[in-house]
Amino acid sequence: MAAERTRLIKGPGLLLVWLYGVMVVGALSRSVYQISTEFDRAPLPYSLSLLAALVYAFITYTLVRGGETARRAALACCAAELVGVVVVGAWTLVEPSAFPDATVWSDFGMGYLFIPVLLPVTALFWLRRSRTEVRAAA
Repeated sequence: MAAERTRLIKGPGLLLVWLYGVMVVGALSRSVYQISTEFDRAPLPYSLSLLAALVYAFITYTLVRGGETARRAALACCAAELVGVVVVGAWTLVEPSAFPDATVWSDFGMGYLFIPVLLPVTALFWLRRSRTEVRAAA
């Protein structure tokens, strides 16, 4: 059954797994440190960074797992991630006082070289393309 599973980590998918893995480490280590040492200073941004880390971890897992179900789960999660980046990014620009410290998604991921906004867009394209390839092969 695993041999029939659609492989998502070929070509650009391998780069996506690597980038999401780096983002998991960055967001998780940042949020764990900030939550454990200064949570009372900015609970919302630190909690959002932890949420981003969990989203990145789930997407990484689904890409590695492969298969149509995992592809659909990753697609939904990447769409939710993009919405989160856009909402939090806009919120940090409109009401900066709500964010006394930055999150992974603040200013559309500017602190992370805009990777948080580019990554879900790229992943959405790749996941849609991988579905097209499966249909063409069938």
